[in-house]
Amino acid sequence: MKRGEDSPESEAQEEAEAKDAEAAAEQEAEARLRARLVQQLSHQWEQVREVRRQEEPVIETGPSNFSRAQVPWAYDLAAAWAWRFIVIAAALLMILWTLKFFVVLVFPVVIALFISALAAPLVALMERLYVPRKLAAFLVVLGGVAAVALLLTFVGQQVASSIDELSGKVSDGLGEIRDWLQTGPLHASDSQIDKWIGQSQDYVETQGKDLANNATELGSALGHIVAGIFIILFSTYFFLADGHRIWAWVVRIFPRAARSRADSSGRVAWVSLTQFVRATVLVAGTDAIGIMIAALVLHVPLVSAIGVIVFLGAFIPLVGAFLSGTVAVLVALVAQGPVVALLMLAGVVLVQQIEAHVLQPFLMGRFVSVHPLGVILSIAAGAIVAGIIGALVAVPLAAALNAVVQHLATYTDVGESGEQAAADDAAADPVLAAESQAAQREAESEEQS
Repeated sequence: MKRGEDSPESEAQEEAEAKDAEAAAEQEAEARLRARLVQQLSHQWEQVREVRRQEEPVIETGPSNFSRAQVPWAYDLAAAWAWRFIVIAAALLMILWTLKFFVVLVFPVVIALFISALAAPLVALMERLYVPRKLAAFLVVLGGVAAVALLLTFVGQQVASSIDELSGKVSDGLGEIRDWLQTGPLHASDSQIDKWIGQSQDYVETQGKDLANNATELGSALGHIVAGIFIILFSTYFFLADGHRIWAWVVRIFPRAARSRADSSGRVAWVSLTQFVRATVLVAGTDAIGIMIAALVLHVPLVSAIGVIVFLGAFIPLVGAFLSGTVAVLVALVAQGPVVALLMLAGVVLVQQIEAHVLQPFLMGRFVSVHPLGVILSIAAGAIVAGIIGALVAVPLAAALNAVVQHLATYTDVGESGEQAAADDAAADPVLAAESQAAQREAESEEQS
């Protein structure tokens, strides 16, 4: 074989090596291309990230530059008091606005509270005589109803027994009035007197027609009065029989931390209300006795009936005794003539002035612990807000609030000092002491049972 001639095996080996070299070259080219693509992609991605970094907002941080407005301390304090006062006033207005729709229910309950405050010592006395509390409350309510019925019956009998005598003097009194109008300072003529009488008759007829037209409203009012009487009776009985349980239920409405203060404040307010009712009874009795003495001195008939009417009317503050005293003036006018009627009017005004300027302020201020000026202002404010009803409840409300505020100002937490203070309060007031003893006896009986 020639040296330059290659064998088939060598040719195949060379072809294989050429193919391997070509494949290696292609792989190397692909690797360089891949590396170049990766480098380009990395470079582009780095550029994109750089652009994103430049587009993101830069948030500057640092200390706060807020500074509170420099308001004087007095203004700050006044503003704090002002907005709290506005919130309290709005809440009170909402409560009054709500109670306005339930006045037929609220007012009888308030009257029942007054009656219960007056009758609570009687129930406590009967309970000390080993009479069951529920039976004692029932007997007191029944006795009160019987007493009022007897008073009204007595007044009716007095009026019925003297109606014939008074009716016979009515015409004589009207004749004297007519003569006085003609011969007196007015010098009225018969035509003028007849004209005045005609106008009075027309007015009475007009009022009668209006009353007939408003018969539905009158029936509704009578229905409310009857319902109110029943509410007063039942409320009075349950206040006297289960007053401590009702109050315990009310106290449980408060948060646990405030129940001790609420309980002691309520008891202080109840003592103040009891003293107010006692003082009112004394004032009413004084008015009745004073007007009865004036009527007796002037020989006015129906003295006892006048005293009863004045006593019941004196429970209306300011104007009650005066309005009921006008009954005595009318009776004096019919029975004794205008001169005695004027004297009777002077007596009523004198008694009313003594009651308004002496008894009402100083007696109420002493028993209810409210300054006389506070009593007068409370009555005036109550009358402006709610009329006669407001004037009736203004003074006891002011007295109760004053007593509660003074009590909370010196309040101590429950403990030895609190128990000692409660014992001192019970010892100072017999009503509170009797109620505490009754509650303790009832608790002991429940534990034994």
